[in-house]
Amino acid sequence: MDGTVLVADDDRTIRTVLTQALTRAGCKVHATSSLVTLMRWVEEGKGDLVISDVMMPDGNGLEALPRISKLRPGLPVIVISAQNTIMTAIQAAEADAYDYLPKPFDLPDLMKRSSRALDLKRRAPTRPAIVNRDAGDDLPLVGRTAVMQALYRLVARVMNTDLAVLITGESGTGKSLIARAIHDFSDRRSQPFVVAQATDLAGAEGASGLLARVKGGSLVFDEIADYDDDTQARIVRLLDVLGEKAPRVMATSQSDLTARMEAGRFRQDLYYRLGGVTLHVPSLRERVDDIALLADHFLARGERDLGLVRHFSDAAAELVRAYTWPGNVRQLENTLRRLLVTSASPEISRAEVESVLGNQPAMEPLRGGGEGEKLSAAVARHLKRYFDLHGGALPPPGVYTRILREIEAPLIEIALDATAGNQARCADLLGINRNTLRKKITDLDIRVTRRRKLM
Repeated sequence: MDGTVLVADDDRTIRTVLTQALTRAGCKVHATSSLVTLMRWVEEGKGDLVISDVMMPDGNGLEALPRISKLRPGLPVIVISAQNTIMTAIQAAEADAYDYLPKPFDLPDLMKRSSRALDLKRRAPTRPAIVNRDAGDDLPLVGRTAVMQALYRLVARVMNTDLAVLITGESGTGKSLIARAIHDFSDRRSQPFVVAQATDLAGAEGASGLLARVKGGSLVFDEIADYDDDTQARIVRLLDVLGEKAPRVMATSQSDLTARMEAGRFRQDLYYRLGGVTLHVPSLRERVDDIALLADHFLARGERDLGLVRHFSDAAAELVRAYTWPGNVRQLENTLRRLLVTSASPEISRAEVESVLGNQPAMEPLRGGGEGEKLSAAVARHLKRYFDLHGGALPPPGVYTRILREIEAPLIEIALDATAGNQARCADLLGINRNTLRKKITDLDIRVTRRRKLM
């Protein structure tokens, strides 16, 4: 790498580590804990790249981005932040940041992104959109896991495009919130946001009336897998007649549309019209490490809205993390609301959590199903519940591959973590060939980190 990098972060450790790493890579580095100092350097024409934290002692790094873009068009800025919400990713994209990384970040990954920022010509700066930062405060789209951060970045990239968006995920994961966020923070925010049901398309004037309501805003077809053949055909005809000032089209679905299409239960032409970009909202089972973060978010909201200060005991927090949450974020939020009101003391006990969850579906935890429980028993219990969730119908084809992937991925991730990312030791631990391990890491999209993470 070659160039001068300006580093702004109030954490001395991060400044030191980044300075050392960038210097070893061949860069000149100016580091500061002050946003004012950073802006002075930018005004003086210093730096080929900026790496900046968001929350600084003397200001907000995101709010400084439009000024940096105006003063130095083409100067790339990489934002790093411990505020791991969709709002941070959106605001970074809206403010024309080159890239965004959540804390804790992977140092080799940041170095690669810095190298690309220095090597590649910066795209022409665009006018930053005005973002209502208060609007997203209550969005439970919170998460620092890799799957959620990837989702945030993808939302930010597609937000101001005209591509149709298909949002998939289980009930309660936040699909409608993603659709709303895409609209509220896009350049269509001043136009109507219309959620359509099958009944809205009925009758001779259904489609035309719907277009008159939405105008050039955003049109969302909610749970489109539930629409019958006639309604699907009406949507196809509607999409075919959209003009220049067409609305942004989005759809949500908790069902596997690909499987339904292959089974002849969903129109192929509609599927390809809706699938410009597919956003998968992960279940809580796919982002277990975010459960505590979400719980804290809802408890803090309760303190703000209701004046009730509550916290979990260690045993209660363990149960909240281990529970399957079949209703996902919506179920977690409703459970926390109830516990806020019914808890007898500021500390929520495990017994109180068990009492609330005992009246809800799937009380059995997905993890830690009891001391001494065999893995086979836990897997059998999980599979039985998976089949039961489909009622009398069979799950989509490909169950064997999907289940093996679910088991294999965490096994490899945990083994890599236990061996500090050493693939040779990991392969030996697992009893497989090193080349086989490498292929599985690639196929399963597993990130390998051999260096410590920085807070």
